Amino acid sequence: MVLLLTAASSLYAQQLTQTVRGRVVDQDSEFPLEGVTAVFIAPDGRVQGAYTAEDGSFRIEKVPVGRQSFVFRLLGYAEVRLDNIEVTSGKETILNIPMAPTAMSMDSVEIVAQRNGEVSNEMAKVSARQFSVVETDLYAGSRGEPARMASNFAGVQGADDSRNDIVVRGNTPNGVLWRLEGINIPNPNHFAIPGTGGGPVTILNNKFLANSDFYTGAFPAQYGNGISGAFDLRMRNGNNERHELSAQLGFLGTELMAEGPLSKESGASYLAMYRYSTLALFGFLNINVGTDAIPRYQDGAFRLNFPLKSGANLSFWGIGGMSDIDIILSESEFGEDLYAADSDRDQYFGSNTGVVGMTYLHPINTSTSFKAGLAASNQRVDAYHEYFPPEERETDSLFLTQGRLVPILDYTFSETKYSAYGHFTKRFSPQHTLQVGVNADLYQWRFIDSVRRVELPTGGQAYTSPWQTRWDAQEGALLLQPYAQYRYKSRNDRFELVTGVTSLLFTLNENSFSPLEPRLGMSYSLGNGQRLSFGTGLHSQIQSTYLYYYGGANVINNDPQEYNKGMGLNKSIHAVLGYDWAFAKDMRLKAETYYQHLYDLPIEPQPSSFSLINAGAGFARFFPGPLVNEGIGRNYGVELTIEKFFTRGYYFLLTGSVFDAKYQGSDGIWRNTTFNGQYAFNALFAKAFKLGENTILDLGGKVTTAGGRWYGDPDVDASFLAQEVIFVDSTFGTVQFRPYSRVDVRVALHWNRPKVSHEIAFDLINVFGIQNLLGFTFVRDHPSGNPIREEYQLGFFPIFYYKIDFKAGGGGR
Repeated sequence: MVLLLTAASSLYAQQLTQTVRGRVVDQDSEFPLEGVTAVFIAPDGRVQGAYTAEDGSFRIEKVPVGRQSFVFRLLGYAEVRLDNIEVTSGKETILNIPMAPTAMSMDSVEIVAQRNGEVSNEMAKVSARQFSVVETDLYAGSRGEPARMASNFAGVQGADDSRNDIVVRGNTPNGVLWRLEGINIPNPNHFAIPGTGGGPVTILNNKFLANSDFYTGAFPAQYGNGISGAFDLRMRNGNNERHELSAQLGFLGTELMAEGPLSKESGASYLAMYRYSTLALFGFLNINVGTDAIPRYQDGAFRLNFPLKSGANLSFWGIGGMSDIDIILSESEFGEDLYAADSDRDQYFGSNTGVVGMTYLHPINTSTSFKAGLAASNQRVDAYHEYFPPEERETDSLFLTQGRLVPILDYTFSETKYSAYGHFTKRFSPQHTLQVGVNADLYQWRFIDSVRRVELPTGGQAYTSPWQTRWDAQEGALLLQPYAQYRYKSRNDRFELVTGVTSLLFTLNENSFSPLEPRLGMSYSLGNGQRLSFGTGLHSQIQSTYLYYYGGANVINNDPQEYNKGMGLNKSIHAVLGYDWAFAKDMRLKAETYYQHLYDLPIEPQPSSFSLINAGAGFARFFPGPLVNEGIGRNYGVELTIEKFFTRGYYFLLTGSVFDAKYQGSDGIWRNTTFNGQYAFNALFAKAFKLGENTILDLGGKVTTAGGRWYGDPDVDASFLAQEVIFVDSTFGTVQFRPYSRVDVRVALHWNRPKVSHEIAFDLINVFGIQNLLGFTFVRDHPSGNPIREEYQLGFFPIFYYKIDFKAGGGGR
């Protein structure tokens, strides 16, 4: 009723407008471009334009609110077309447009255009996709998160509903590289588990992100220390002309954001935001979030931007988040909790992540630039467990005051990193461009972990062993990655060739050195919007740092002797062949086929099915014994994307992939990796309905189906001894979960008033409540008599938010 009344009140409102402005720069050097024609194209065909000034800035006044299209043209550069740019009355729309130079002669008749979804990095020729902030909101079920949004792309799957880990082409989720403002950052998620790249909730709020790039393999030489995918994220600047405020209240958090000018004369600006969790609302509404405990988290971000003379720029930025959860199973029945693998203990868990940095850009001219960045980051994870005898669970609470809860685990993992990068770009001509650079990360870590084992003698009283230290490490190491890459364009712009080389040196041990990693990419335009592409390269990645120091049972005088401090790099050779056809100005078809050979994977020296290629998702650490870099793997598949960009009031995205991902452990048997779903298909769509001049109703949906993960037959006897689920080693990778399927629906109402805009949205995740299998949990003394229990992923999960944007100062209509 509220929605209908709100829409009705807007039907006869006067058409509201907003200023759209921004800056256009050279894609390679980021030097401002003067004389660019910036054109607004109205849905009725009417055009309105402006030219960029000497500093690359442009301004188009009185653009109607709604989703609009813009085109940018400059002789000697490829045309840029942007659709689905959301214009609202509460915030100015500020665009930053990189334009790619073209090598074509002036009398050429072929029109060259940069297409929607293409990355701004011209060194990438295959398996690359740009995504916008609008897409993270527009895609049903994405929750405004880059990783969940990327899981809609061909070749990418979510690991499970409770976390945002992503599986790229059957690879482990921890093979994904995260980069922000050119800096390699730690896992950017709340409740981060050591050795994983995901979590239940992201720290990366889409409101401070600019358009960013995502790679699914065979990426250019500037990206190292990753074997599956890479996120290259950028932060946006705050409004440098007027102050604006934004507030949002929803089930996932309450958010406040402010931005505005620090100095109107220099163009300096600030942007700051803060979010605090409101998941307690789910408890009041009796909605299952996978745990009876209420996760608590808060996060924030800032960016201070200072334009300098001649197009140079200096910025200071940061992100951070804190999270904790108390899972008190001693007061619940049978420990039914998605996030608790152990049903005989209370668990207290917390994680803190922070990154602060600075970025300096100095474009010397339109063909030459230097860019550098510095940052410091820290990620700290703490956990504390208290054991309770299962038979005491149904007694009164008296045993709590009698000391029956016994501390059995206490660990703190802290990793600090000081990072720097620099690269020099020189375009000698429209045909020849060279870039050289280096990325460096200095690690310092402190891993401390102590455990007491619980002994359960038959018919006797349970007792605990003395404290045993499994980790006790305080060290550091340098990760150094120099690179160089060269791009050639033919004079008619039909053929492009990118060659590059990088090297990886990790000073922890002598086995972590990859002296030469060549990269190659090329593309050829067939005309009529068609293009062939090919890419290949050698890639390597260090292990999760805590794994180098695990001592386990190898303890002498409570001093753990590390099993795997000499462990080497994971390595991969990736080859991709692609075909891209833009068969309409707002539609395209893209197909890719790939083969990936993985080698030097850590496996056990004795015959077994174990391989670290299966790690990287879930809420538990790994505790491997001695490992050797002798494992291999292979991934191959075919991917298809059919996409209509958001024009004429609607969009759709159809993606599909068929693939196979297998590995070989030390037993010499080819097995399915845990993440070998073999197929994944997504269908997304949305339609915008205009309800009056200033109100829009968005209706969208998503249908997903994918193959299940792989596991083995549970070994009940071994599980009883270990008090956790143990699989029969010889059967691992031979049993598959049931297929995964989910339907999501999104409904959003946008309405604009003078100087303020509102949005109410409902994301109905798994709207039919389909039960998808998550995994298995060991529950001792379960009434069914079977200690191995199936755990299911989230059922119906509604998300709601209300957002308001408004001007805090004057200007605009």
